[in-house]
Amino acid sequence: MRVGPSQEEIRRSNLGALLRSVHLHGAMSRADLTASLGLNRSTIGALTADLAAAGLVSEGVPREQRGRAGRPSLVVRPESEKVYVFAFAVEVDRIVAARVGLGGAVLDRFEAARPRGEHDAATAVAPIADFVRKMRHTAPAGARLIGSGAAVSAMVRRDDGFVRLGPQLGWADQPLGEALRGLVGDGRAVAVRNNADLAALAEHTRGAAAGCDNLVYLYGDAGIGGGIIAAGRPVTGHGGYGGEVGHMVVNPNGKACSCGSRGCWETEIGEHALLAAAGRSATAGREGILTVVDAASRGDNTAQAAMRQVGDWLGFGVANLVNIFNPEMVIFGGTLREVYLASAAQVRSRLNRNGLPACREHVRLRTPQLGQDAALIGAAELAFEPLFADPLFADPLESA
Repeated sequence: MRVGPSQEEIRRSNLGALLRSVHLHGAMSRADLTASLGLNRSTIGALTADLAAAGLVSEGVPREQRGRAGRPSLVVRPESEKVYVFAFAVEVDRIVAARVGLGGAVLDRFEAARPRGEHDAATAVAPIADFVRKMRHTAPAGARLIGSGAAVSAMVRRDDGFVRLGPQLGWADQPLGEALRGLVGDGRAVAVRNNADLAALAEHTRGAAAGCDNLVYLYGDAGIGGGIIAAGRPVTGHGGYGGEVGHMVVNPNGKACSCGSRGCWETEIGEHALLAAAGRSATAGREGILTVVDAASRGDNTAQAAMRQVGDWLGFGVANLVNIFNPEMVIFGGTLREVYLASAAQVRSRLNRNGLPACREHVRLRTPQLGQDAALIGAAELAFEPLFADPLFADPLESA
């Protein structure tokens, strides 16, 4: 009867922990790794040697310590140029692709406008094929592709990247994962998740919420999405469909929603709601939102009234989420960043009125540190996960 993990399993777990540390924190000395991982120096040395032999890290004496007396601590660095993933973001108005190196460095980035309208997934993401060709061409000889991840503004099945519903994209039951796998062309599945979930992951690992284990990330474009992390772990629900906070019903007698329901939070704080309240065209998109925000800052009465109205509903929903999840931080991304900054007083006022004191009094309201590419960075983090789970896994790293 097996009692616990084998020595080999412990070793591989330690390899993953060390590799994840230099991926998230950059170059680290052996002394720092010894302290942070709780392992002895000889173990750290052996683990580093294994990772270096696999081409995942390099180590050497820092330039500033060269020539000094005494024995310097070697510094371990991720091989960012040689080990990389592909990351994609499929949003309402744009498609982005990036080659991201171990350590989080964005090595290549390409973006294309995505015309709004009902286009099937394979047609909509076709530009990614050209992006992939260009990224493979710019990767240095011998560089190795670990895998690929994608963020999408839709409800997506975790197992295979099948989009069940993406009303703002005009999608229902679309095989996005299958389409992306064909475009990457390496035979491996592309890990696909909701964009707000991945933005939350990115901000949690290397952004505004680093070190914060309970957070809610709210993302706005034409619709509203949410990414939730509780006790350091993503809350995605059965199948991966959790976090659809934009379809939380806040006004049962409200407007019809694109999902088929009525009075969803999205209908009160989404792009169309703000544009309608400000008397602007419903097709103005992100630029229209920025125009309304700018007009409000310059004293336009109609724009200011629209911002107050949407800000009050934004705070109403945030209060509900704060009461339910008791986060340490709420982050406003996408167009909600501008909406929040322009209506912060209304948001906080409503939160103070409707939030339970024990839940609201400590919560911090923030904007993303990683900006508009938070979901893209999250997709890269998702693609790297199998490597950290087993850095020396049997499936060999492929050369580009």
